Amino acid sequence: MENITFLNSTMYTWIILPLLILIARILDVSMGTIRVILMAKGVKFLSALIGFFEVLIWLLAIGQIMKNLDNVVCYLAYGGGFALGTYLGILIEEKLSIGMVIIRIITQKDATELINYLQLKGFGVTRVDAEGAYGDVKILFTIVRRHDIRNIAEVIQKFNPKAFYSVEDIRFVSEGIFRPKERQYSKICLRIFRRHRKGK
Repeated sequence: MENITFLNSTMYTWIILPLLILIARILDVSMGTIRVILMAKGVKFLSALIGFFEVLIWLLAIGQIMKNLDNVVCYLAYGGGFALGTYLGILIEEKLSIGMVIIRIITQKDATELINYLQLKGFGVTRVDAEGAYGDVKILFTIVRRHDIRNIAEVIQKFNPKAFYSVEDIRFVSEGIFRPKERQYSKICLRIFRRHRKGK
């Protein structure tokens, strides 16, 4: 009986406890990464709510560390959780694609086709004539949602493969032409609603 108790105690101290600390750190650090990103975007309430739970989880983790200062595995779990939490937070933020960005495109080639295509797809485009190091250039500005960056990059490569472009985060946007958020299921729901209305 004493051997079983000793084994359970040893397993908890060197395996279960460090694992719990690792998970707690992954959670609170990933939440912290998302919170900072949301704060930069000006999302106040959700940032505060995430911060509340983030600190609670952190207190639980640091409390266990302070109770087990002689357990080196807990230190490793604490550091490992911080690293994994940071990585996971960045991955989550990339998947969420929160916020808007401005894409600046500089090209020497005639950009008419590129502009027409972007406008056809619902993106607003502002064109400015400018002078570069090797002559006249066109500077195009378009503000898009973050999840559209890859699509825009593919379009630039298709029409103006030698164009230079940069992407910058923006915090606030007021008035403009933006591509509407459309999802397949929303179109289906709209069609069903219209048929139902006609049936009445």
